[in-house]
Amino acid sequence: MKRDELEHVLRAAGAITGVSTWVIIGSQAILGALPDAPEGLLVSQEVDVYAPDDEAASDLVDGSIGEKSPFHESFGYYGHGVGPETAILPSRWRERAVAIQSPSTGGVTGICPAPSDLAISKIAAWREKDREFVRALLRHGIVTLADLRARLSELEPEMAQRIEARLRSVESAR
Repeated sequence: MKRDELEHVLRAAGAITGVSTWVIIGSQAILGALPDAPEGLLVSQEVDVYAPDDEAASDLVDGSIGEKSPFHESFGYYGHGVGPETAILPSRWRERAVAIQSPSTGGVTGICPAPSDLAISKIAAWREKDREFVRALLRHGIVTLADLRARLSELEPEMAQRIEARLRSVESAR
């Protein structure tokens, strides 16, 4: 997915729901900080979004521009409405977040976690695709292990320990 495609999903989500602010929590949030992110980080065709002030808006996104919708079939990418609980993020992530708003978003703003916060959410989920994403962030120097460890104090202690163990496994594999 490219930045203009992400902007299209934001514009469509806003037009369908009337909601003007969306949080992007999936891998495509990297396009906030890095509009021209390396190809290996842009493999997903879905944009995971939620409206911070309108829980029902996510259902509208799924029903209108979600997977297997005419939107998806026409453009090859889609919006996936989720909830804020979908991603585990450091407590102060909003302070570091990057906003996407351009003429292409049609007045809609997308809030993207900073790369290190996005990486933490991927390490918390720890599926194979998440591990690959984090490895690519590290390989391209977009985040460092030190950046990631600096976020641990903003997590619940049990989650911080789990993420530290996963960071050690990534470190030993390098």
